[in-house]
Amino acid sequence: MKPDRPAEGALLLCLDLQPVFLRAVAHGAQVLGRCRFAVSSALGLGIPVAFTEQVPQKLGATDPSLLALVEAPEVHPKDAFSALAPGSPAHLLLTAGGRIEHLLLCGVETPVCVYQTAVDALQSSLSVTVLADCVGARREADARACLDALARAGAHILPAETVFYSILGGAAHPFFKAYTELVKKHA
Repeated sequence: MKPDRPAEGALLLCLDLQPVFLRAVAHGAQVLGRCRFAVSSALGLGIPVAFTEQVPQKLGATDPSLLALVEAPEVHPKDAFSALAPGSPAHLLLTAGGRIEHLLLCGVETPVCVYQTAVDALQSSLSVTVLADCVGARREADARACLDALARAGAHILPAETVFYSILGGAAHPFFKAYTELVKKHA
C-alpha cells in the first residue's frame, strides 16, 4: 500500500484464526494479539475486515475476541486451503464488482492457507500485503521460506504498524491519535 494512497479498495482478510490452530502454531497467543491490533487498526481506518474459517463444523469458529471487535463480522467457511479457491465465499467476495484491489492478510498457517491465498490473490492481479507480525506457523523456518517466496512473487511482507502508519501518512490524519493509542495498547 503506497503511503500517499488511501485505504480505499483494501480488505483485511483474517485467515483461520480458530483456537485449534492458534494452539498449534508457535507463539499463537502473540499472533492472536497482533491480529487484534490489525483488526482494530483496519476498522479505525475504514478498511473492511473479513474472516475465513477452515472447516468450522469440525475445527470450531474464529477466536471470539477477534469477532467481538467487529460489529457484524463477515465470516466465510472454507474447506480449500486458499481462501480464494474458485467458488469459495471469499473468492466470490473479492471478485464481485472489483471493489477490492489490495488484500491485507493475517492469520494462520503461513506455509499453508496464508501462502496459498496470497499466491491466488497475486494471480488474480490483486496487490497483496502479508502483515508479517500477524501470521504464524508451526515451524518458523517454513514460514520464513514461504514469506521469502511470496516477496519474490510480488507480495509486500511488512509489519502491521508499518502498513497502517503508511496509510495514515502523517499526524494530521483524523485517526492518528486513536491509532497511537492502539499501538501502545498492543505493544
